[in-house]
Amino acid sequence: MSKLKNKVAIITGASKGIGASIAKYFAAEGAKVVVNYASSKEGADKVVKAITDKGGIAIAVQADVSNEADVTRLFEETKKAFGTLDILVNNAVFQQYLPVEQATVAAFHQHFNVNVLGPILTIQASMKLFGDKGGNIINISSGASKMPMAGVSLYSATKAAIDAITISLSKELGAKNIRVNSILPGATETEGAHSAGVTTGSEAEKMFVANTPLGRRGQPEDIAKAAVFLASDDAAWITGEAISVSGGMYGF
Repeated sequence: MSKLKNKVAIITGASKGIGASIAKYFAAEGAKVVVNYASSKEGADKVVKAITDKGGIAIAVQADVSNEADVTRLFEETKKAFGTLDILVNNAVFQQYLPVEQATVAAFHQHFNVNVLGPILTIQASMKLFGDKGGNIINISSGASKMPMAGVSLYSATKAAIDAITISLSKELGAKNIRVNSILPGATETEGAHSAGVTTGSEAEKMFVANTPLGRRGQPEDIAKAAVFLASDDAAWITGEAISVSGGMYGF
């Protein structure tokens, strides 16, 4: 398979979960992958090893996407290694379940700095590497952007912002041959979900499964397969879309 043969892709927040799965699936389709991570070098190195052990090409680059200097370095390292960029996947995320009375100023900025400012900074940097050939931006949003639950107002607000940015930039950057889409995962089983208490057999998991028409939680590969499609030429006529990948939980 080679839907992404010789393409260069940066996946932010790719040391685990959805980002790690996207990195592996992109590499399996022939992409050269930059596995970005903020703090988990061990996790990022494991993803790179999983890719290279199967004959793929990948490097790990540390960068906090909410830090402008870090983002500059991330793209410099990408250019040094691969010379160009074709695909940017904005997957890095900060999420807390917080009732509004606990939504501190610090929590607000943590959510918006990583989930909104981060993608803006990476998109700005990507445009310089895309060049005249254009490029492809995939923002990992959430079904919570359209159907927020109680206790996740900050997180949901950041994802609604990302959906708005996706639509606006698809119109702004279309003339540069840059496609911009977002994927809205449903309840997906990841390390982040486990740390938030959505563990196997928990009441939260039972609630999510009961509200998902396909009767199960999503797996990271469910999201990765959709990302491969959007990154490939199969989706060459698709831009400005918010695509729900949620087992029907978020059927808009």
